[in-house]
Amino acid sequence: MISLLLAAALLTPSDAAYEAIKAKDGAERAELFQDAVEQNIRPELRDRLAPIVASIRYVENGKRYYFGIIHKRCPKGYRPQAGWCAATVQKNWDRWQKAGSKGEFVVFLSKRYCPVGADNDPNGLNKNWLPNLRKRLKRIIK
Repeated sequence: MISLLLAAALLTPSDAAYEAIKAKDGAERAELFQDAVEQNIRPELRDRLAPIVASIRYVENGKRYYFGIIHKRCPKGYRPQAGWCAATVQKNWDRWQKAGSKGEFVVFLSKRYCPVGADNDPNGLNKNWLPNLRKRLKRIIK
């Protein structure tokens, strides 16, 4: 038990994201997640952004749209969804940086990834996205 706790304490944030996905979706999909992160997030930002991508998976919790990507050009399936999500997070990080990094990145991201009042949110559930993302992110990066 102590060795398990010690091992968990030594995980990088990127490793913790992988482990969170593995716990939710299994080892095979965790490998797909890892590949998506490695292909779409620059190495120096993986520890910062991979936990956000993993948190999005938990918050969206989709059975078909695993990471909540409903864009018509995004192919169905776990890996395309994970890749599109990771790329979206990376691109918005770059936009946030270019805009002066004002406020929290996750607030900036939420306005683009899951905007309140969006046409594809008729029940108004997007208002819960940011609070839920923050809670999950805290659990992943402890």
